[in-house]
Formats: sequence, structure tokens, C-alpha cells
Amino acid sequence: MQQKDRFFSFGRYGSSFELTSAGLHILAMGFMLLDHMWATVCSQWDWMTCAGRLAFPIFAFMTVEGYFHTKNFRRYLLRMLAFAMISEIPFNLMYSRSWLYPFHQNVLWTFLLSLLCIRLLEWIRALEKPALFYLTAFLTAALGWVLGTIGRVDYYGEGVLCVLVFYFFRGRRWWHLLGQAVGLFWVNVELLGGLFYSVEFLGMQLEISQQGLAVLALIPIWFYRGQQGLHSKPFQYFCYGFYPVHMLLLYWAVSAANL
Repeated sequence: MQQKDRFFSFGRYGSSFELTSAGLHILAMGFMLLDHMWATVCSQWDWMTCAGRLAFPIFAFMTVEGYFHTKNFRRYLLRMLAFAMISEIPFNLMYSRSWLYPFHQNVLWTFLLSLLCIRLLEWIRALEKPALFYLTAFLTAALGWVLGTIGRVDYYGEGVLCVLVFYFFRGRRWWHLLGQAVGLFWVNVELLGGLFYSVEFLGMQLEISQQGLAVLALIPIWFYRGQQGLHSKPFQYFCYGFYPVHMLLLYWAVSAANL
């Protein structure tokens, strides 16, 4: 029996497992919470930030899906803008313990910039001029990277590129999945890099990128088959509100511990 109003569903006769959009959102929020708990109150547990690497790619994927499934892009964009502004002070408090921190902006600005890039690309695609689209795609990706880096949004310009990977390789054919895997590897390992863990395997010493663990987000993403699942205004605003509220709670927890 399918459970289309919930977080996951089973195919006919229980032959396949699928995650709904709602299920992916809940999963991504859980990974994000672990990462932010590591950054604030549990810094001794590295496994939490390792798990947290999976959050951003899932949110990036759902941003692209949100664009193609929204009935009103303008309303979607304005809602994202409103919560980006609401979340800025909680993000500053959690990140720097100050009300104003112009050197790093919250992740909703990353998704907002990405949505504008997608909107431009879809407008060009509608002209049905492939050469113009490919040129615009390159220029838009470059501009998105520059603006994300200069604006110092979360994950910087690489965050915008991550969203665009899911836009350019949206679909379920083998080359879409391969493109997503290669694109995520390139963004997270080659561009973002970061901390590496030394692991011995079959007598060989391997270097594993902590940020590269983000590629594992493709596992739950590939279990998604386009079903929305639980959908209501309260749930929608719970997902948006979770971001600023959990950051405020973590800031207060750190402040209380330091008293």
C-alpha cells in the first residue's frame, strides 16, 4: 500500500522503498541539526559533522525540485527571501555570538541566488536555442560562483554550483545519476576540500575527505521518485521555521553553558 501522505512509501506489493519530498526534508533537517550541534555544543564528536555533510546536498536537490513543482515562483522566491532575512540574526548568533556578522551569510541566501540562476536558465531554455543555452549555462554558473563567493553565502560559490549540478543533471537516466555523482565529487572534494582522514584499507593508506562525505547524500536522494508526501501549510512553515529556531536554541544552550 502506498503512503503518499507520509515521509516514505512502498511500491506495489512492497517491492520498492521510496522517500517522499517530506521525508527528504526531515532527513536533511536531522543531518543539519547534528552538524550544528557539533559546531556548538558537541565539538568532541566528529561523527556528527561527518553526518552533517549530507544535509546541504539534500537541501540543494530539494531547492531544484521546489522550483519545478511550485505553482507560483514569485511566492516561492519571496518566502525564501523572508526566511533568509529572519534567519540572519539567529545564524549570526550561532556562528559568531554577535548580532551582526557580515563575513558569512546563512544558507537560504545560497538557495535564493541559485533559484535566480535557474530562473534565468529556464527563460533561455524556452527560446529553444541550444547554443545560446549552453553559453548562458556556463556564464550563469560562473556568475553564480562569483556572487556566492563575494557575498560570502554559506558554502560560498561552491554552494551555488552544487545546486546547479542538480539542475543540469535533473532526471533518473544513468547519465543524470553519473553527472550528479561526478558533480558532487568535484564540488565537495576538488573545490571545497577541507579536512582529510587517514584510513588504512587492505594494506593501503587512503585519504578520505570529510567534505567528500556529502556525496553519500545521493543515496537518500536516489530513493526519491517525485512523490510529495506530507504536504500542508503547517508542515511547510515548520520546515522553514526549523532553521532559525534551532539555531537560536543552540545559541541559548551555549550561552547558558558559559554562564
